[in-house]
Amino acid sequence: MAQSHTQFVGSIPELYEEHLGPLLFHFYAQDLAGRLDDDAVGRVLEIACGTGIATEYLRHALPHPCQIVATDLNDPMLEFARSRRANLGNVQFDRADAGSLPFEDGSFDAVVCQFGVMFFPEKPRAMREAYRVLRSGGQLIFN
Repeated sequence: MAQSHTQFVGSIPELYEEHLGPLLFHFYAQDLAGRLDDDAVGRVLEIACGTGIATEYLRHALPHPCQIVATDLNDPMLEFARSRRANLGNVQFDRADAGSLPFEDGSFDAVVCQFGVMFFPEKPRAMREAYRVLRSGGQLIFN
C-alpha cells in the first residue's frame, strides 16, 4: 500500500528563501527595485515582504538614507526576514495587515509589494490603504 503524506513538514520561510527565491523571487525583486524613482524616495513601505528578498534588493537599489518599512502579516516570515537580513541599514520589519495599515495618511513616498496582492482577501481595500498611506505624487509599484 502506498504511503500518503498529508502533513507539511519543514520551514515554509526556508523553502521560500532557498527554492522560490532563486527560481522566481530574485528576478522580480530586481525588477521591482529597478522601477522605483530613487531620486524621489525617502521612505518606502513594503507590503507582504515575506522573507525579505525584495527588501534586500530595495535596500541595495535605493540611497542609504532612505528608510524602508517592510511589513508582513505572517510572523514566521517576519522572524525569518529579521534573522536573515538584520544587517540591512535603515530597514524596519513590522507586522501589518495590508487591509488595515497602521500608518498615517501620506506617510510614504513609495509603496511596493511583490506577489502579496494575490493573497489579500479584500484586494480593493488593500489598494485603498496603500493609496491612503502614499504621499501625493508617490509611487505604487507591485508585481
